Amino acid sequence: MDFNSSNSGGGDHTQGSEDKSCLLPETSASDLNKLGAAPCRRANYCTNGMRYKLLQEGDIQVCVIRHPRTFLSKILTSKFLRRWEPHHLTLAHNSLASATPAGYMENAISYSAIEDVQLLSWENAPKYCLQLTIPGGTVLLQAANSYLRDQWFHSLQWKKKIYKYKKVLSNPSRWEVVLKEIRTLVDMALFSPLQDDSIHQAPLEIVSKLLSENLKLTTQEHENIIVEIAPLLENNHPPPDLCEFFCKHCRERPRSMVVIEVFTPVVQRILKHNMDFGKCPRLRLFTQEYILALNELNAGMEVVKKFIHSMHGPTGQCPHPRVLPNLVAVCLAAIYSCYEEFINSRDNSPSLKEIRNGCQQQCDRKPNMPLRHLHSSPDLVSQEVNSDARMKTIIVNSTEIHVELGRSNMVNQKLKGSTSSSTTSTSTCTNSSSSSSSSNSDSEPSLIDCLLVSPTCSTMVIELSSQAERVLGCYVEILKMLSDYDDWRPALASLLQPIPFPKEALAHVKFTKELKYVIQRFAEDPRQEVHSCLLSVRAGKDGWFQLYSPGGVACDDDGELFASMVRVCNNVHILMGSCYKTKKFLLSLAENKLGPCMLLALRGNQTMVEILCLMLEYNIIDNNDTQLQIISTLESTDVGKKMYEQLCDRQRELKELQRKGGPTRLTLPSKSTDADLARLLSSGSFGNLENLSLAFTNVTSACAEQLIKLPSLKQLNLWSTQFGDAGLRVLSEHLTSLQVLNLCETPVTDAGLLALSSMRSLCSLNMNSTKLSADTYEDLKAKLPNLKEVDVRYTEAW
Repeated sequence: MDFNSSNSGGGDHTQGSEDKSCLLPETSASDLNKLGAAPCRRANYCTNGMRYKLLQEGDIQVCVIRHPRTFLSKILTSKFLRRWEPHHLTLAHNSLASATPAGYMENAISYSAIEDVQLLSWENAPKYCLQLTIPGGTVLLQAANSYLRDQWFHSLQWKKKIYKYKKVLSNPSRWEVVLKEIRTLVDMALFSPLQDDSIHQAPLEIVSKLLSENLKLTTQEHENIIVEIAPLLENNHPPPDLCEFFCKHCRERPRSMVVIEVFTPVVQRILKHNMDFGKCPRLRLFTQEYILALNELNAGMEVVKKFIHSMHGPTGQCPHPRVLPNLVAVCLAAIYSCYEEFINSRDNSPSLKEIRNGCQQQCDRKPNMPLRHLHSSPDLVSQEVNSDARMKTIIVNSTEIHVELGRSNMVNQKLKGSTSSSTTSTSTCTNSSSSSSSSNSDSEPSLIDCLLVSPTCSTMVIELSSQAERVLGCYVEILKMLSDYDDWRPALASLLQPIPFPKEALAHVKFTKELKYVIQRFAEDPRQEVHSCLLSVRAGKDGWFQLYSPGGVACDDDGELFASMVRVCNNVHILMGSCYKTKKFLLSLAENKLGPCMLLALRGNQTMVEILCLMLEYNIIDNNDTQLQIISTLESTDVGKKMYEQLCDRQRELKELQRKGGPTRLTLPSKSTDADLARLLSSGSFGNLENLSLAFTNVTSACAEQLIKLPSLKQLNLWSTQFGDAGLRVLSEHLTSLQVLNLCETPVTDAGLLALSSMRSLCSLNMNSTKLSADTYEDLKAKLPNLKEVDVRYTEAW
């Protein structure tokens, strides 16, 4: 079938006949008959003329005429002696009542008592009147104009008929009659000139209540009812109770053609227009069950793939911005449900902090499921700690999940000690990082570290039931499909950046192995907004980069994926170009991943070889033995030996460049480029250079690599250049002694200007005509104590 639903406006109420191509190309008509599915009815309806909003209340003139019984009563009820009363009438669910019950409307008029509603059309009739026939008399309602009269007429008719259908369908006797009444009710809603959400929702709620109160209906009766209400579902979300009924039908009869023909446009509309599944979780559950039903068809994931493609559309850009977030929400909820039983029993499992510290004892808790302690192999423990260390393992058995948690306090303490002592740096960045780490030592530990500090320290093995395995496989496969669309990949990476999965899923080998494809797609994407989402969402939290790095809980490939995250593609740095050439990133690798990096470099991985060279170039490693080990690793391979020789050549040139001597002031001619600056600085000694002016040249952020080689530089003029945020971030890490900086008329923004907060020696800063905001300006003033001269003219902070 065609998954592209028609977009008919609410005011048109026109639905053209569509040619539906079968969802399963191999399914023939005879096969459909074998499925027992009733043909889906699509009403071709068209209403022309005026449209009205459904009235709930309003002001109108009322006159009640009792049927005359005597000659005198006939005279008193003549049109010359009639008395009109103004009332504010309310159209309630079961009656017509006045806000001021007095006079004619002292008692509310029940809809069941209204025999007929008509427009007055006889000669000399009062203008803009309608007549309600009730037992023993007539109620006349006079409106201010013809439009308002017609609005009251259609609203009263609607309220009266809905009240009637509620009573008729609340006590069904024969289902043949019920089905006929439902068909009439649906047609009434489709052809009504009233425009209101309740016009289509009211029949759906009536049918929903009918189904919830009659649980003994046959499958065929269920499908017949679904087919009858199908036209209403094309432009309306089903009510919660109806969603539950649809979920049950998807589970019990996933191969029914009703699922394909009727539910498909409903789910399409939900994914395109739903704004928050939190307010309507049953819509999400219905979508989840529908996709699982598609997966149960003969073609399986091929059908699901066609459905996902239909939601994206044939073009390179999906026209519906809500489709991807809704699909991801459905996938996350389904994956969560696979591990829900164990998640609900977390009161009986070690907390994240307990797993890290290894301090939880069995006597501290009262389990409601069987727990038993096992001791691990002494050989395994001896690989990590001395003979006094013991490893405790908790096995939690449930009907669907078997979890084994290994914990060792001694192992964790040893790993913490080795991590903290692996490298020692005297730089400001290292000191601040250490203080931050110590200040958070008592806080909740990192999710990934809690799951698995090292492969031999603790293990978590998850075994799901066969049904849970099918659900997990289906929705992980959908995440793979979503990652294949270029326009969806940035938003998908952003949604998955916080790692929105339970810890049980991250410890499940099958899950992390299947999800590896998605992370690989992120790593291969050249866009910074995509691959930057592999890093943690904020400081102190682990990201996918740490999760799939060697030694991480999900790494199963000796670091191939980790290397691809920082791989050079077409001579353009992908992830490295945005973050890894910073001291902070290299320090993090040196502290946590130095061993895996050296192992990959030893195996000839060019990316890891370059990382080790940068660590030596930026003096990240202070320990002499570690430096010698890195040098030995580099010299063990041809590519490493070549890069290390190039590093040595650069170091000799740098020492020559920084040798004391040369001018103290230097001004480049206008229109000079980055290449001109590099050629000039390589031509002699500039160790004494303190003042450099690049004003009105064509230099860009790329020249920052040359500027950081000037150790004595104190004044830098970048007025009217193309020097941007990336260059400022490099300068802020290396030229910490800079005192005067002119950024007037440069394309720098808050993102780069915030990095200047680490340059505590700045005394003069010109940010005239930049994209500086007031908040960033206040932040810089607070963090730069020596700042005395500031120019912020023609900025938001001015």
